Amino acid sequence: MNFTKVIVLTASVAALVACAQVSAPAGNASADQAAIRAVQNAWYKAYNAGDGAAVAALYSEDAVLSPPNVPAARGIAAIRDYYGKEAAQFAASGLTGVEGPTSDVGVSGDLAWQGDTYTITDKSSATIEAGKTLTVLERKNGKWMIIRDTWNSDATPAPAAAPATAPK
Repeated sequence: MNFTKVIVLTASVAALVACAQVSAPAGNASADQAAIRAVQNAWYKAYNAGDGAAVAALYSEDAVLSPPNVPAARGIAAIRDYYGKEAAQFAASGLTGVEGPTSDVGVSGDLAWQGDTYTITDKSSATIEAGKTLTVLERKNGKWMIIRDTWNSDATPAPAAAPATAPK
């Protein structure tokens, strides 16, 4: 094999190896987990204060919010609209969202997820709802932003209404 072929072959192998490294460089896992938990803490603080704009600011421009019993809110404008109403009503009713003791965080490059539990308490601190959340985050320009978010209640759903019968 001549020298030129060896150089071309070596350069080709080096290029293939470089292209095969598709994962993002590993960050500091504990710092990433702490930053993700800080996003969740900021979410609860803003929501409990009725500050829907601050809650929405934690989401990316193209995020999708999937709350229970309503259509998904796609994009930041729809998410701002949703939280602008919901957070204010929640705070005005005297309810408080409390992050549960169970919180798992996973990080893979610039993507992360957080699985959590929550309770909602009333003014007397009685639990009126408990459930689970799943939040997916992406690191954008060095900042963790929510890109997908959903939750559900542990409560048993109300029984379905009996079908209406046509009048005779």
